[in-house]
Amino acid sequence: MVDKQAHPLLRDRAVGLSAELVRQLDEAVDAVDRRQPEQAEALLAELLAREPACAEARRLLGVVQQLRGEHALAVANLRQAVAQNPDDALAQMNLGIALQSVGEPEAALAALRRTCGLAPDFAPGWFNYGQMLLALGRPVGAITALHRVLDHDPDHPAARLVLAEAQAGLGAAAQAAANYREVLQRRPASAEAWTGLCNLAGERFGADDVARLRQVLQTALPTPAVRTALGFVLARALEDQAEFHEAFRVLRKANAQVRRQVQWNASAEHARAEAILAAFASPLDGAREASADGQVVFVVGLPCSGAALVAHSLAAHPQAGGDDRPDLQQVIQAESLRRGPVGARRAGTQTPEDWARLGRDYLARSDSRRGGKPWLVDACLPNWLLLGAAMTMLPQARVVNVRRDALETCFDCYSQLFASGNEFSYALDDLAGYWHDYDRLLRHWQALYPGRVLELTGESLLAEPEDQLRRVLAFCGLDDDPACAARLRAERGARADVARGALYGSELDRLRKLLDAA
Repeated sequence: MVDKQAHPLLRDRAVGLSAELVRQLDEAVDAVDRRQPEQAEALLAELLAREPACAEARRLLGVVQQLRGEHALAVANLRQAVAQNPDDALAQMNLGIALQSVGEPEAALAALRRTCGLAPDFAPGWFNYGQMLLALGRPVGAITALHRVLDHDPDHPAARLVLAEAQAGLGAAAQAAANYREVLQRRPASAEAWTGLCNLAGERFGADDVARLRQVLQTALPTPAVRTALGFVLARALEDQAEFHEAFRVLRKANAQVRRQVQWNASAEHARAEAILAAFASPLDGAREASADGQVVFVVGLPCSGAALVAHSLAAHPQAGGDDRPDLQQVIQAESLRRGPVGARRAGTQTPEDWARLGRDYLARSDSRRGGKPWLVDACLPNWLLLGAAMTMLPQARVVNVRRDALETCFDCYSQLFASGNEFSYALDDLAGYWHDYDRLLRHWQALYPGRVLELTGESLLAEPEDQLRRVLAFCGLDDDPACAARLRAERGARADVARGALYGSELDRLRKLLDAA
């Protein structure tokens, strides 16, 4: 095994420099370690003024700029460092990380692949390469790369966690569970491992897991966020033991902890939905010609509705690509900054040429997501709020709305600690309000754009998964392809068949009343 700290790549980085410049370079490294990037950048700029050809100082400057969020500058300096020393695997790795930050994933992947070729025993290179492959939707390659990490560094918890995520995405639940539990053997308080197990299709917690979680929660934990995450997992583990009253008590406490931290103005969000409904009360005079740049299908719905499963299954089609980047939101925000809010008072003043321009802007932004394929699957679920603008700017666009039972959807959201976004999900009142806005707008879009919005129920997807998938493919104009059904089978969770609302009984009476309110 190669010790990460002793790897030759990390030693003797200042060969050829004078003693004074070596000291200055060491000071810059120490400043980075002390989380003082401004001081490190000043030291490196001074060193480069005296020794412009120092590739190591150039590399470190790029690393510091990356840490400060100055990604374009980081790329420029790291490219220069690589040009000065093309065989420096560490510089290649740093460049790959920076290129991903500026939205050049394929170039990033090439740099990381080069890293692994130059230093095949360097675990961090394989780790970053594996992460990148997974981010680009290539889990098989990611698994191979991450196994290489563990060959060189078996106690690499981050690699084991990413490996488990990739395995889970391919439906290899048993292997994923084994890797999550391997992390927990070494790090019992790993919120990432516990959460990964919690999200794993078919995995059930036992009484011993409940005991371990309670024990961990009694210890000093690194951050309040870790304690909150473990609270959500404990609630799930208690549910698996049929302790529904205690599970709901723990879940309510965990949600309250998150709600105090997030920013969510339910009144403002409702007012926004009402304004959009008024702005698009009837079809607007939009772009007149379909773009030749490809077809778009927006998959929308609430989290935990099955919408993400449908989107991933569609995106597995050989003629389609896509992800959940918020390109549509960014186009609308950019236009609003230029000319005033698009989605409210000014929508009716947009000309057909304006809408066509916005459609071209959206397609240009999303071009990298389709990977050269004719169909784009936009899986940004909150786009349901902006479908009026989307349908007006993209006359060829279609929408698949995945709707599941309101109580089951909302309670599943309430039971989930999201990595980001979905701030509405941590209070029952907020959840019910969000559901009502979604429900009203989707019914409006379906009436406003007949033939362009397909509604699919989560229940039908569970009962007849492949039949419903073929229905969606036909609606989109895509041929049936086995890759789509394979992705559907791999990702479908066994727990989705459970009607959890009935299990919790009266604990959910308040949520039922909020959802029943008109």
